[in-house]
Amino acid sequence: MTTPTPMDPAAQPVRLIIVDDDPLVRAGLTLMLGGAEDIDIVGEGADGTEVAGLVDRLRPDVVLMDIRMPGMDGLTATESLRTRPDAPEIIVLTTFHADEQVLRAIRAGAAGFVLKDTPPARIVDAVRRVAAGDPVLSPAVTRQLMARAAGAGPRTGGADRADRADRARTRVAALAEREREVAIAVARGRSNAEIAAALYLSVATVKTQVSRILARFGFNNRVQIALLVHDAGLLDDDGTEPAT
Repeated sequence: MTTPTPMDPAAQPVRLIIVDDDPLVRAGLTLMLGGAEDIDIVGEGADGTEVAGLVDRLRPDVVLMDIRMPGMDGLTATESLRTRPDAPEIIVLTTFHADEQVLRAIRAGAAGFVLKDTPPARIVDAVRRVAAGDPVLSPAVTRQLMARAAGAGPRTGGADRADRADRARTRVAALAEREREVAIAVARGRSNAEIAAALYLSVATVKTQVSRILARFGFNNRVQIALLVHDAGLLDDDGTEPAT
């Protein structure tokens, strides 16, 4: 069970925008999240086309956004927002667990995702964690997303796959040997404690290595590390390192 993130009385409230085409969903989320003293809902949107303007005007810390919307969907809006140097963190809302659209959102830089039927306390906690820079994607979710990436691979265009693989191999080659080992372990869905035990490191050292990898590539979640390793061909489809 996830331990709720405690509220820091001295911290500024998290500035949040909610984007969903269903007004009832927006109302429910506003009611749910508005009760948290450390979360300030500064705006709402009904479509991805509204997001850029809302972000420019309201400067949120976090955007909670539906994946499926009729005009501009949440995926396109996420990809656009994450190209900004001052991009807010993004949590995507979905009715499906670890599907291909979620995978695309995470690849684009979304900090995490929550299901629409997630208990209210966990959605509140996800917003707090993302605003604090903490991961909301568990090792179990990482494994599910990597399994989806492996299954989705053959449906991607061959040229696109080849280009992505070349870019990934170049980036992985820039890692130190220990960083590479940690990256592969992350891609296998291992927790920091499991990585530490396997590589005979302290948990603190593993956290530092993961942070360095994230910073090096401008990533903001562990699944992006896992996808890089996957794209570079360093994992078989079952999540194991290929034989050499």
